[in-house]
Amino acid sequence: MKDIESDTHKQGSLDSRSKGIYLLPNLFTTSGLFAGFYAIVAAMRGDFDHAAVAIFIAMVMDGLDGRVARLTNTQSSFGAEYDSLADIVSFGVAPSLVAYSWGLSSLGKIGWLAAFFYMAATALRLARFNIQDHSDKRYFSGLPSPSAAGLIAGMIWVAHEYAVPGHKICIIAAIITILTGALMVSNIRYYSFKEINLKDKVPFMAVLLALIILVFISIDPPQVLLGAFAIYVLSGPALALKRKWVHWKDKRKAK
Repeated sequence: MKDIESDTHKQGSLDSRSKGIYLLPNLFTTSGLFAGFYAIVAAMRGDFDHAAVAIFIAMVMDGLDGRVARLTNTQSSFGAEYDSLADIVSFGVAPSLVAYSWGLSSLGKIGWLAAFFYMAATALRLARFNIQDHSDKRYFSGLPSPSAAGLIAGMIWVAHEYAVPGHKICIIAAIITILTGALMVSNIRYYSFKEINLKDKVPFMAVLLALIILVFISIDPPQVLLGAFAIYVLSGPALALKRKWVHWKDKRKAK
């Protein structure tokens, strides 16, 4: 009888643990959603630096939820859909409203249209991602929405650090907002970094590089993050031009 009770208790513990692990990635997703919502609230209060930081926190949570789900083997259709909806808020609604409150509002109708275009592009980007064939996991088709949000948040954070009001650079902000939105719905390929497997051993140089990046970020987070995301955003068009150039040279050689 005791053995049966013991087995039942163990089974119950395993079931509880399984449910707990299953909830874990969704807790990260909820944390990211909360950060995106807080960014909107902070922007309404005029705390644009806090809003920018909240968007970056949402990015960290978004990067963790999927990896946690894979590491714990708890992927689910619910988690994928929930993550996509949270991304629309954190990387679509939040950056567009923060940018509008910060500086785009100075442009009147053009400003809110630029903000709406960015938000709509994010929704389209995420919808396309959900139905695409992901056979080649090395690349994304179009700029990922977290990276676009990182560029917007980095721009606002750096401007705040240097006491540059949004209305003084509202035209530049509008151009960046529209261009990042266009890149999200483009077919330009971006490196995904998904082939990095945390379960496997990684080279020592990779660990060292990660530490160096963290040190640089800690020195001046706003500038380093803005620079890093600007490089990544530009890497897509740059590689696309390089491929076209190589293709053009090969065609000339073939003649």
